Amino acid sequence: MKPTEREYTVQKSDEEWRAALSPAEYQVLRQAGTERPFVGEYTDTKTVGVYACRACGTELFRSETKFESHCGWPSFYTPLAGESVELIEDRSLGMKRVEVRCATCGSHLGHVFEGEGYDTPTDQRYCINSISLTLRPEPTDS
Repeated sequence: MKPTEREYTVQKSDEEWRAALSPAEYQVLRQAGTERPFVGEYTDTKTVGVYACRACGTELFRSETKFESHCGWPSFYTPLAGESVELIEDRSLGMKRVEVRCATCGSHLGHVFEGEGYDTPTDQRYCINSISLTLRPEPTDS
């Protein structure tokens, strides 16, 4: 991942991140990798709750903002209010993309795209790797 000027609230050494995360989680969250499309555990999930950063637990997205984009990864039209995510211009593949990182620990989450014509309030698609998230379901009445 490209370093930023930002000081993150949660900071760990590379060795600490490797110990805390599985190899696949580390590859996506700390090395800005991408999981294969249509294999992530949250791609088609309809469970009501909050999606948090798998690396540090910061709440990032609500299920109410998740929508069907049919792109192979969970898609949200907006993050939680405030500054839960950091957006960084990414030109690593020879085109302009906007990387989405957790604003608390700097972990890579995915990318955000605009102007694709989805019928959402923001016309944005936060395309997020399932492996970057942990879903905290809302309690249900029994």
